Amino acid sequence: MGYAMVRSVALHGIGGDLVSVEADITPGLPSLVVSGLPDMALNESRDRVRAAIHNIGERWPQQRITINLLPAHVPKHGSGFDLAVAVALLAADGRLPLDLLHDTVLIGELGLDGTLRPIRGVLPAVVAADRAGVGRAVVPIGNSAEACLVPGITVWAAESLGQLIGFLHRTMRLGAPPTPTPTPPRPGPDLADVVGQERGRRAIELAAAGGHHLALFGPPGAGKTMLAERLPGVLPGLDDDRALETTALHSLAGMLPVGGSLVRRPPFQAPHHSASVAALVGGGSGLPQPGAISLAHNGVLFLDECAEFSPSALNALRQPLEEGSVRLRRAAGEMSYPARAQLVLAANPCPCAKPAGDRHCECTPLARRRYQNRISGPLMDRVDLQVDLAPVTAAALLQDAMSEQSETVAARVLEARASAAGRWVASSARTNASVPSAVLRRDPFRLPGAVLRPATRAVERGTLSARGFDRVLRVAWTISDLAGRTVPTIGDLAEAIQLRTRRVS
Repeated sequence: MGYAMVRSVALHGIGGDLVSVEADITPGLPSLVVSGLPDMALNESRDRVRAAIHNIGERWPQQRITINLLPAHVPKHGSGFDLAVAVALLAADGRLPLDLLHDTVLIGELGLDGTLRPIRGVLPAVVAADRAGVGRAVVPIGNSAEACLVPGITVWAAESLGQLIGFLHRTMRLGAPPTPTPTPPRPGPDLADVVGQERGRRAIELAAAGGHHLALFGPPGAGKTMLAERLPGVLPGLDDDRALETTALHSLAGMLPVGGSLVRRPPFQAPHHSASVAALVGGGSGLPQPGAISLAHNGVLFLDECAEFSPSALNALRQPLEEGSVRLRRAAGEMSYPARAQLVLAANPCPCAKPAGDRHCECTPLARRRYQNRISGPLMDRVDLQVDLAPVTAAALLQDAMSEQSETVAARVLEARASAAGRWVASSARTNASVPSAVLRRDPFRLPGAVLRPATRAVERGTLSARGFDRVLRVAWTISDLAGRTVPTIGDLAEAIQLRTRRVS
């Protein structure tokens, strides 16, 4: 008869709660009961833990065993509690001292042979433990590199349950986790590869400088995909906080390579047009997984051939784009993932998509209108920059002069972002696109009536909505920042309206 308790972590999105894993062994018929809102994977741990304990040469208690996970109202998901369950059980049987596990969480899945296998989500779990004040974490050796990315917490890497038992008996040592070594990201595609399309290049630079959403329309071969793929290359790199948050999301999705370092480059996600709602915004049975918009957090979500996507999938993006997060509600509760990504849409003007554009189009006006209406008005109302691209001319293809490289554009973008961050410091906004509407309309940032006249006329004519009015102001500030001005001019506002409405105001 005995009792023991160790600690682990239950994940909820990229946050988590400390969980006390209790084991109680009492006289009675041999059985094992797991309580505390476990899911199917956690319920099955009884078989994995039993086999692991047998196969490392330890004796299984032939009594009534109760495993309880506290707090009981918090749902627990996955196989990451296996190690904690096994250690608590052996300690409750009086065969394992726990003095070395004070102020420590145990995370890991057990194989039937007792090996400790890597799991998804170790990085956010260790972050949650660190924020709760825990000083140490025991993780599988395959997850130790990502766990070491969290500063301020000591990581112990274990290869097996037997090795951890030997460590607690002070007869063995745990493996030393590898020292994280930042690997320089491979160079991405360069803007210098894009010939012609000065209008598209201008839109990419504005989108990067202000954090604006972008839509590119044009025939096949006009350069829509090339431009979108080069947007991450002109965005600023991720600072420590944003890199850790982005890396945690990739850890949850199982996308971090073994020994990987922090994600420092803005991520780029380009799901296929057959992607479902769950693939775009997250979901799935059991623990909802992050979708493409969350995996593109702090980076770019590119929807190529967006008119071919399911309208329901496209419309599911409206709330995340507005709030910067995804809330996934299930019967057991709500899961939230950050989703502050830049959306880039690309679409052909019509179903036939002739490379020469409108000159050889075979579609009727009704067919073109139906095709373009697959992208809903409310979604497009959230897109600041909407650009029509013409086919690339032969002269542009054969020109000798190279276009500006991404490095040159990125330097201007970084300078413009620094100006915006200094201006909006009181509102905590990092980019022009994230400035609250109320700040734009009040002193000292309210623009003079003469400068606002093109925008107010557009609202009165119905070509701009109230949301569109605010977004035009944000784009005008970005144009001003790139030009080195402190306040937008009427010309900046006119260009912003043109880029918003796809017409000359």
